[in-house]
Amino acid sequence: MDWDEVRPSRRALLCALTGLAAIAAAPVYANSPGFLRGAGDMRRIRMYSQRTGESLDTVYFANGRYIPEAITEISFFMRDWRQNEVRKYDPRNVDILASTLRMMDTTEPYLVISGYRTPQTNRMLRGAARDSYHMKAMAADVRLKSRTVSNISKAALIFKGGGVGTYGRSNFVHMDCGPIRTWRG
Repeated sequence: MDWDEVRPSRRALLCALTGLAAIAAAPVYANSPGFLRGAGDMRRIRMYSQRTGESLDTVYFANGRYIPEAITEISFFMRDWRQNEVRKYDPRNVDILASTLRMMDTTEPYLVISGYRTPQTNRMLRGAARDSYHMKAMAADVRLKSRTVSNISKAALIFKGGGVGTYGRSNFVHMDCGPIRTWRG
């Protein structure tokens, strides 16, 4: 028998191991964006974009390192869809998003409202911070159908991994891997 006939593909292997991801991605609490250090060998993120119709469900960290192909895939998913511009997305913010999702014990993917933004897009948006972490590919605005913005922001605040903004009227939570701070919009 030829080894290539029985060797699983990277995607098949990752799918088979996703059951272990739930255990391996349990967060370790710390006051830094790298709070998942020592949390296990695999980290997974699930997201959906209503703007583009794209879905993402990927293991982005395994065997003690970020998977470059997965970070590239996440960066493309989090691109500025208005300008169709991609910037490498900060894996520390993926850790914050993944840990917060895991903390809420749901398999529902995030609905991503905004990831990376070009300066041009950021200027177009009313109320956007002039020096937004979105322009540094270090922020995301998200929501979940099954959780309130209050639930999501409380879970994100536990990790003290960066900024958490709660936008109740607009029904989303902002998470970034910048300095620790909170606000309501």
